[in-house]
Amino acid sequence: ILGEHLRICPQGYTCCTSEMEENFANKSRSEFEAMMKEAGRSVQATLTAQHRSFDSYFQDLLNKSEKALYDAFPSMYGELYTQNVKVFKDLYSELRRYYRSSNINLEEALNEFWTRLLERLFKVLNPQYHITDEYLDCMVKHAEQHKPFGEVPRDLKVKATRAFIAARSYAQGFLVGSDVVKKVSQVSLSHECTRAIMKLMYCPHCRGMSSVKPCNNYCLNVVKGCLANQADLNTEWKYLMDSLIGVADRIDGPYNVDTVIGTIHMRIAEAISNLQENKDTITSKVFQGCGNPKISTKGSSSEDKKRRGKVTLEAKSSAQALEMLVLDAKGNLTALKTYWITLPSSLCSKKVMSSSASDDKCWNGMTKGSYLPEVMGDGLANQINNPEVEVDITKPDMTIRQQIMQLKIMTNRLGNANIGNDVDFQDTSDDMSGSGSGDSCPDDVCGKRLSKSPSTRQPETHAIPKQSGHGINGASSRSLPSASLLLLLSVAVTAALHLWR
Repeated sequence: ILGEHLRICPQGYTCCTSEMEENFANKSRSEFEAMMKEAGRSVQATLTAQHRSFDSYFQDLLNKSEKALYDAFPSMYGELYTQNVKVFKDLYSELRRYYRSSNINLEEALNEFWTRLLERLFKVLNPQYHITDEYLDCMVKHAEQHKPFGEVPRDLKVKATRAFIAARSYAQGFLVGSDVVKKVSQVSLSHECTRAIMKLMYCPHCRGMSSVKPCNNYCLNVVKGCLANQADLNTEWKYLMDSLIGVADRIDGPYNVDTVIGTIHMRIAEAISNLQENKDTITSKVFQGCGNPKISTKGSSSEDKKRRGKVTLEAKSSAQALEMLVLDAKGNLTALKTYWITLPSSLCSKKVMSSSASDDKCWNGMTKGSYLPEVMGDGLANQINNPEVEVDITKPDMTIRQQIMQLKIMTNRLGNANIGNDVDFQDTSDDMSGSGSGDSCPDDVCGKRLSKSPSTRQPETHAIPKQSGHGINGASSRSLPSASLLLLLSVAVTAALHLWR
């Protein structure tokens, strides 16, 4: 029939009514959006699997260290351990909470552990004296000078902080990347794009050419026009992938989590042994600085019950497992770097099943023949002269611009983690839960005050959307550009874009 009634397809002779054309338009839209989501789900699955693998490995590493401590310390230290078991449990609980992105200053948590342990052990090692809380406060003030635990607290704080910062940022990076893909894949097609997709996929049917496939370059121009905003993710997406690869190298290198996290119990044992061996000297120095405490009327035999001897703890290395995890992750991250700019080609070749670029018997939007216009570049700015899709380059999609900002913030955090610094991110939800094999945090532990003294650093706090129960939290950064600056820029850009509209 004559096609004067057609509003999208060429108005020559046609076998489509107006209702058929409308049905085809709806069908093409739903099919193309489904293709986008399917492609996105594949990327999400890859990133989620990488997160799950590393998270399971890291939590298992921490669990094994804690179990080794609980198994060995009772026989090694007797009452030194049994009377102070909660101090050790609290430490591992705090370490888990930090990794799971609770709002914890890790350095403060470690300092608090050593302070509490020293207070408890000093009393157990000197049962003949009545030691008050005020006396313990004085003793703690002199602790840095006396170094009762040797160099272990300082060394462990440096290494553990770097390892935990890297591990937490690394795990969070996968979740942020997956969440960005999910949100971007749900962005609806514009009216102009819906018409262009219909013309590409189903107008050949209306001309009686259902077996004729679209010309490849024609398909590329349509899809590049429809996914122009998505392509603008490319730069920041690539930075995120590169940053994750960089932190992966740190995790399996200078900040080796297998060596550091897997030996926490051994370092604690070493510290306690230092205190035992130098007990008389340290006690004498404390008495000189704080005075002699009163003799206790109760007395105790705890001194005789404590254990001495060489530390025989061992750590089972899982370095090979870590190496394999990192290699697998780096391979997947490298493959995903160009996802957004190769997506049009991927959809055209695998989904739309377009013909080769040189085929002169393909659907070119009007009839069966060759397609002459040049292929547009990637991104919104390059669509100003797109012959197939009318794109307003002055109106970027706000959802996608927000996701670009999330990529920038996460990349900034990974960059800080790469040099051992942390940026504090405030989870916008109240959910502090996390996945993995670790135990949940008891109320009496989670609710306790972390430190007697204020932190020496005031962390910057930035909001990031909830990531499947995971927030992004930490301490401060002083070496890389502040994420707060990025957020301010985001607000400015958003306001400007609304004005342009």
